[in-house]
Amino acid sequence: MRWSALSLVSLLGLASLPLWANADQDYGVLIISRERLEVPTNCEIGLYVDDQLAGRLFQEQATSFNFPPGPISIRLKSLPGQAPGCLPGMLAPPSQTLTLKAGDVRKYRIALQKGGLYLKPAKLEY
Repeated sequence: MRWSALSLVSLLGLASLPLWANADQDYGVLIISRERLEVPTNCEIGLYVDDQLAGRLFQEQATSFNFPPGPISIRLKSLPGQAPGCLPGMLAPPSQTLTLKAGDVRKYRIALQKGGLYLKPAKLEY
């Protein structure tokens, strides 16, 4: 089932957040989704913010975070689970640094490349 960004924001209790967020707000919204075609594995993916587990995503799921303005370190890692072959790697995966401004609403999709999992910018759908 595909969710638009608007339905995700409403579903996650952020319905009062205007889609045209103002710069005078003291936070930015980061939406992270996991599409089936981008990462073709049944393994759960852990979202680490500043090296602390902040969320878990299975296929076709999304989550959102409110962050203060500034840089955010995000690391994605396959988590051990009930699906066969879901074993964490021996090395820590590389992190990505995203920078949010006050009032930003930004969406990223989890994608896979030779070097591992990473966040790929996605368009917000209204």
